[in-house]
Amino acid sequence: MDPHIKGDSVKQEDLGSGRILKAPENFLSREGIKTVFAEAKNGRRSFIRSAFAAAVAGAAVPAALAQGNPVPSEGGDPNILNLPEHTKGLGQGVAAEGSYGKPSKFEANVQRRQSPGLTQTTQASVSFAPLQSLFGIVTPSGLHFERHHQGWWDIDPSKHRLMINGMVKNPKVLTMDEIMRLPSVSRFHFIECGANTAAEWGNVAVPTCQYTHGMISCSEFTGVPLITLLELAGADLKNGKFVLAEGADGSSMTRTIPMSLITSGEVIVAYGQNGEMLRPENGYPLRLIVPGVQGVSWVKYLRRLEVGDKPYATKDEAIHYIDLQPDGLHRQYTNLQECKSVVTTPSGGQVLLDKGFYNITGLAWSGKGKVKKVDVSVDGGRNWRQARLESPVLSKALTRFNIDWVWDGKPALIQSRATDDTGYVQPTYKQLRAVRGTRSIYHNNAIQSWLVQENGEVKNVQLS
Repeated sequence: MDPHIKGDSVKQEDLGSGRILKAPENFLSREGIKTVFAEAKNGRRSFIRSAFAAAVAGAAVPAALAQGNPVPSEGGDPNILNLPEHTKGLGQGVAAEGSYGKPSKFEANVQRRQSPGLTQTTQASVSFAPLQSLFGIVTPSGLHFERHHQGWWDIDPSKHRLMINGMVKNPKVLTMDEIMRLPSVSRFHFIECGANTAAEWGNVAVPTCQYTHGMISCSEFTGVPLITLLELAGADLKNGKFVLAEGADGSSMTRTIPMSLITSGEVIVAYGQNGEMLRPENGYPLRLIVPGVQGVSWVKYLRRLEVGDKPYATKDEAIHYIDLQPDGLHRQYTNLQECKSVVTTPSGGQVLLDKGFYNITGLAWSGKGKVKKVDVSVDGGRNWRQARLESPVLSKALTRFNIDWVWDGKPALIQSRATDDTGYVQPTYKQLRAVRGTRSIYHNNAIQSWLVQENGEVKNVQLS
C-alpha cells in the first residue's frame, strides 16, 4: 500500500493546514524557459533519483516551507473579528444594461497565456488554457485555448454561408438562419491540439501545467449533426467515403473527415458553445466539431463541405500534422487523440506551504471513448492507487479525478496514469519513445511527472 496516500477516510490528525501557493500567473519569460532547459540539461533526473532514494532511506528532511498569513496565536483572526466593509454597507447595483459578466478582479491573473518565441507571428500561434486554475470539466469560453493559422476574425453571421458540394444530388448553400432552424443537439466534448505537450518530446521544456498541457479545453457544443446536412443535400453515403471541411480564414484551413465518423452522428456543425454563440477566436459563427480527433480537424469559420471518394491530402494533413518516426518515415492521418491525463494540483510552479493533507486532482481524457480509471502515484510509479472519478464521466470529454494524500515533507514524484474503456493504458515516456522516438511533435500522451521538493516547490521533471 502506498504510504503517502490515504483512502477515502482521512484521519483528523492528518487534516493539517495544507496550503498551496498558486503557480505564477504571468507570461512565460525567455529567462524562465532557459532555466527549465538548464535544469534538465544539468542532470535533474539524477537529482530526482538521489533525492528520492534518500527519502526512501529515511534521510532527515528540513521542515516544509512556511509562508502566508498564519492565524495569530493570541487575539484571534482579525479577518473574523473585525467586520469588513462588505458586511456593513450597500454593494453595487445590478449589472448595467448591455454589460457582460466578468470574473472577480481578484481572479484577473487567470488568463490564457502565450509562449514567447513559439512562432514568428501571433496570427499563427497558440494561447494556453490555465488548467491549474480551473475546476470541474468545462472550460469557460473566455479561457478556451486558441490555435490560429492566420489569425481570428469576427464574421458577420448574416453574410456567412455554408456550401455543400461534391458527391451530392442537391448542392446547397445555407445561411446561418437556415442552419439554426434545423433540429440541434448539445454535447460535451474535449478539443486537444495535436501538438499539446509537444515541447516535452525530447526533455523537460516548460515549467507549468498551463504550458505542458494547456492546449486542451472542454465545452458543451450546440449545433446540427453533420449527417443531417449531408442527407439534406442528398449525399452519396455509399460511395462518398470522405468529406473535405474548409474554413473561411486566410489560411483556408482544409481537413479530410472520414465518412465513418460522420455517419455515427457524432460530428456536429456547431454555432453554440457553453450556452451562447461561439466566440470569434473559437470559430464564430460556425465550426466543425469532430469528437476524439485532434483540434486541427475542428475547422473554424466553416464555409464549405465537399463529399468525395478518397482523402484530399491537403497541406495540413499531408505535409503538416504528421508524425515523424525514428526511421525517418512519417505517419499521415493520425487524427485520434489517445488516452491521456495530467495532475493539475499539485503541479509545476505551485508551492506546498505545509505538510499535511492535500487533495490531488487532475484531468483525464480519451479520443476513443470514456475514461475507465485513473491511477495516481506519489513515488514515481513504484506504487499506484486508483483515484476517484468525478461525475459525469462522458465519452470523449474531460473527466475530473481526485485522490487524498498526506504529504510528509519528503520529496514526492506525482504521476497519473489513465485507462480508457477500450483497455488502452497511458504510456510512460520510455514506452512512447521506444515506438515514436524523440523527434516527433504531435500526439505526446506520455505520463507527466511533477517533483515535490523538500521545500514544497513543484517542478516539471521526466523519468527515463
